[in-house]
Amino acid sequence: MQELELLSTIGFSGTVRNGLHLHPNKQHVIYPLGSTIVVEKLGGKKNQKFLQGHSDTVTTIAISPTGRYIASGQQTHQGYAADILLWDFETMELKHRMTLHQVVVSDLTFSPTEKFLLSLGGEDDGKLAIWDVFSGKALSAAPTSDISGGHANVVKFCNGDDFTFVSGGKYTIRVWTIKPRQHTLTPTNCALRSLRRIITSVAISDDDEFAYFGTTSGDIVSISIPHKVLKGTGPQKSKYAGGVTSIALSNHGDIIVGSGNGTIALCSPSSFKPKQETTVVGSITSISLGDKDMFVGTTDADIYRVDQSDVSQIDEWKVCHPHGVYDLDFTRESDDLFSTCSDCNVRVWHTPTGKQLLNINVPGVKCNTMCFSPDGKLIITGWADGVIRAFLPQSAKEKFEIQNAHKNGVTSVAMNELCDTIISGGGDGLVRVWSISEHRQTLLESMKEHKSAVTDIRIKSNGKECVSASQDGSCVIWDLDKYIRSQVLMGLSSVSQVRYRPDEAQLVTCCADGKVLYWEAYDGSLLRELEVSASGPLNGIDVSSDGETIVVGGADKLLKLLTYSEGETTYVGAGHGGNITRVAISPNMKYVISVTETGSIFRWKFPL
Repeated sequence: MQELELLSTIGFSGTVRNGLHLHPNKQHVIYPLGSTIVVEKLGGKKNQKFLQGHSDTVTTIAISPTGRYIASGQQTHQGYAADILLWDFETMELKHRMTLHQVVVSDLTFSPTEKFLLSLGGEDDGKLAIWDVFSGKALSAAPTSDISGGHANVVKFCNGDDFTFVSGGKYTIRVWTIKPRQHTLTPTNCALRSLRRIITSVAISDDDEFAYFGTTSGDIVSISIPHKVLKGTGPQKSKYAGGVTSIALSNHGDIIVGSGNGTIALCSPSSFKPKQETTVVGSITSISLGDKDMFVGTTDADIYRVDQSDVSQIDEWKVCHPHGVYDLDFTRESDDLFSTCSDCNVRVWHTPTGKQLLNINVPGVKCNTMCFSPDGKLIITGWADGVIRAFLPQSAKEKFEIQNAHKNGVTSVAMNELCDTIISGGGDGLVRVWSISEHRQTLLESMKEHKSAVTDIRIKSNGKECVSASQDGSCVIWDLDKYIRSQVLMGLSSVSQVRYRPDEAQLVTCCADGKVLYWEAYDGSLLRELEVSASGPLNGIDVSSDGETIVVGGADKLLKLLTYSEGETTYVGAGHGGNITRVAISPNMKYVISVTETGSIFRWKFPL
C-alpha cells in the first residue's frame, strides 16, 4: 500500500487561534488544514508543501523567531495524550514528537533564542510544560491555575529573555520565571485589583515592558511585566463587539485588534481607542505581521492581506468553504474545472491552481447537491427548501428554478445526456422526472419505492434507465420509458452513493457499514462485498473512466484507491481533519479530489 501524492489544498482551519503565520523570511505563509500543516510560498505560481504527521486535528502552531522550526499541537480523544510535533523548516522533516498533555494542546511559543518551547494543555490537562528544543525532552511542568484564578488560555515568551513568559486565562494574568539550571517554573500573579476578565489573546512590546491582553469582554488589558501590575484597560466606552479575539503590535507602534464580529482596528497603545477600522466576514482568529502588510485569518476560513498603516486597504488572499462540503462534480470532458456545494453556496474552481472562478450564493438556504449538465452549460442544484435551481456557469445567473420539487428538501439531482431531463431525489424518498425546455420545466412522473431520503442518482448513457440510492439501504433501478422499477438492490445499511462502471454492466455502492458492494445491473444480484473501513461509514465513491480503479472516502478520514477487479487497496491519502464527504476522479484520470465536513478540498495526483 502506497501513499497518494497530495498536490494542493483549498481550505484553512480558521477556527484555530493564531493558526496563521507569515514565516520570518516573508516568503511563506503557514497555516493548518485539518491534521495537515500547509506551507505556501508567496508570489508567482502558488507552491504548497505539506507537513503530515498528526493523527487528529491541528489546534495550534508556533514559528521560532528565526523561522528555523515549526511547532504544532493537536487534539485527540478523551483520556489520550495529544502530540506536539517539532519540524525543521528547511528540510520539512519531523525533528521531534513530544507527548505530555492530555486531550489537547492549546498554545505553543518559542523562547527568543529558540532554546525552549513552551506548551499549554487544555482544561482537561491543566498544565504547561517547558521543552528542550535540541533534545525534544520535557524539562519541567506546572499547573496553570491556583486559588485566585482559573486555567490559562494563552502563553507567550518575552522577546529578549529566555527565562520569562506570561500567561493569561480565566480571571488571571501571571508572569513566570524559569530557573536557568533547575528549569523550575515560578509564577507571580499580577495585581489586577478588582478587574475580572477572561483572556483570549496576548501581545508583548518589543522592549518587554508591557503585555497587552485581549478579553472576551471586548477590551484590552495592559500590564507591566517587570512590576507585575495592572497599567490600564480600554477602550472605556465602545468596546469591541464579540470580544478581542486576536491582538498584535504593528511596526508603527499601534495595537492591531481583531474582534469577534470581524472588525480589524488600529488603536492607540495608551487609550486603546480605535484610529481606523474595517470589517470582514467571520471572527478574527489570527493576525500575522509582515514588513508593511499583515495576514488576517477568520473563522469563515478566509485569509486577507491588509495594509498595516491603512486597514481599509484589504485584499482577499484565500477564499474557502467555511462549512462542510456536501457534493462535488467535474465537468464532463475537462480535468480543469470542478464544482462544490456547501451551506449557502455553490463554487466553481480551477483545478490546477485552486482559484475560485465562481461563487453562487443563496442566503439562508442549504445546498444539498449539485451536478454539471453533460454539455457544461448549466449547474443543476438541489436545496433544502425543496427547490431545484439551475445556474449559468459563466455568469452565476439563475436560468430557472422548480419550486416545491420535493418535501424535506432536494437531496440528489442528475441530468441525462440530451440535457432535456432532470431526475431528482428528495428527503421524502420520491424520485421525480422533469422535462426541461428553454422556457418550461414540467413534472413527467413521480416514483415511490424508497422509505427514506434519496442519497444519489445516476442515469445510464442511453437515458432509458437510472439508479437511485437511499438511506433505507436500497438501490432501485428504474425503467425511464415506463417509469416503473426494474430491479431492487437491497443491502443491510444506508447507501451513501452509487456508480455505474463505464461499461454499465455493473454497479458499485458505498455504505454506512464501511463496505463497498458490487452489483449486477441486469438482474440486481450481489456479486462481491468488500469491507473497506472498519471504523465508520463510507460517504463517497467514484469509478475511474477506464473502469479499473475505485476511490472511496468516509469517516476514517482516509482516501483509498482500490483496484476494481481484485478489490485491493493500493493507495491511501491521509491528512483530512474531518470526515470525507465526497470524492471524485477527474474525467481524464489526472486528479482525485476529496472534500470534507470541515470545508477543506484536497487535490491528489492520480497514480498512473
